[in-house]
Amino acid sequence: MKLGIIRERKSPPDKRVVFSPDALLQLKAQYPQIEIKVESSDVRIFKDEAYIKAGFEVTENLDDCDVLLGVKEVPAEALIPGKKYFFFSHTIKKQPYNQKLLQAVIDKDITLYDHETLVDADGRRIVGFGRYAGIVGAYNAMRTFGYKYDLFTLPAAGTQPDREALINRLKKITLPPLKIVLTGKGKVGMGAKEILKAMKLKEVSPENFLSKQYTEPVFVQIDVLDYNKRIDGVVAEGNDDFFNNTSKYESDFEKFTQTADIFIAGHFYADGSPAILTKQMLKSPKNKIKLVADISCDIAGPVASTLRASTIAEPFYGYHPDTGEEVDVHHPAAIAVMAVDNLPCELPKDASEGFGEMFLENVIPAFFNGDKDGILKRGMITANGQLTERFKYLDGFVTERVL
Repeated sequence: MKLGIIRERKSPPDKRVVFSPDALLQLKAQYPQIEIKVESSDVRIFKDEAYIKAGFEVTENLDDCDVLLGVKEVPAEALIPGKKYFFFSHTIKKQPYNQKLLQAVIDKDITLYDHETLVDADGRRIVGFGRYAGIVGAYNAMRTFGYKYDLFTLPAAGTQPDREALINRLKKITLPPLKIVLTGKGKVGMGAKEILKAMKLKEVSPENFLSKQYTEPVFVQIDVLDYNKRIDGVVAEGNDDFFNNTSKYESDFEKFTQTADIFIAGHFYADGSPAILTKQMLKSPKNKIKLVADISCDIAGPVASTLRASTIAEPFYGYHPDTGEEVDVHHPAAIAVMAVDNLPCELPKDASEGFGEMFLENVIPAFFNGDKDGILKRGMITANGQLTERFKYLDGFVTERVL
């Protein structure tokens, strides 16, 4: 097996990579039969020289590699026919902007694995950047608050070398006695919680968050049954009832909008799930939320104030609760919004190292154990010039030719 680490070609440039030089050394130590080549890149967070120093060939040509690993989408014209590719394709939800990419994958007889479709037998993702989205998202929430109210200034996360540098910056700020509500207990939510805990913020229970006043900043981390309720009034015994019967639920988040100052959204949102934060909640005179940091960033999704994705260069905008429209973040009536959709890009070194650890542990073994756990089979979107059975629902998306 010959493995190629590809250059990221998407714009704006992404500095992340699947494997750092150290991770490749670990890979080679565990599987010495693997041959590894690295495509030269002047963007990657780890320089070509670091890979060369570690003993790996850096080249402009990966035509002889069997498996090619990247992070973001590969432009259609750069795809090498007949290869096996791993990258975030952003096609499995029929994203129109990548329709031509998926068609090119089929036309070029490429076997495509999407990092997002690499799941265990229970459907849980086994690789991803979620933790680092949460870490940067929570940092950006604090940065947005300081900017909105002219209380303090934090540098952009991307200008800092690593997670520890972000934490050191946050430890130097002073917050008023805010109440922060964090949704989600997956990798994103737990990443955000890491930062809040590192800031020494006090974590409280949902009951105390809703009923008590504090003289210090506090936060609560809530799960789906804390902010959703069954329409029929039945009390669910566990989260599975929600995931299996989302149409029977409605949002119960308004009690938090009437109590919280900041909402950090780190939840997973599935099609058919009820909206969480609605226009009506934000427009209500009882609403107290002043800032929404939407790490999940589902446009036209469960958080009404997320009108669009913001960017690393311009991460903030304002939402006017009366009109439902975007305004300047400093507008007196504006709810501040941070909705950057590529947060891990701001922490490329840490994010790459963490991703490589997961990929080495959870995916690479499948190439050498006959895929005994079905990791590759479940994650394979295309093979032999056609969609695999699991992704046949994309057939019309592929056959519909676009100009």
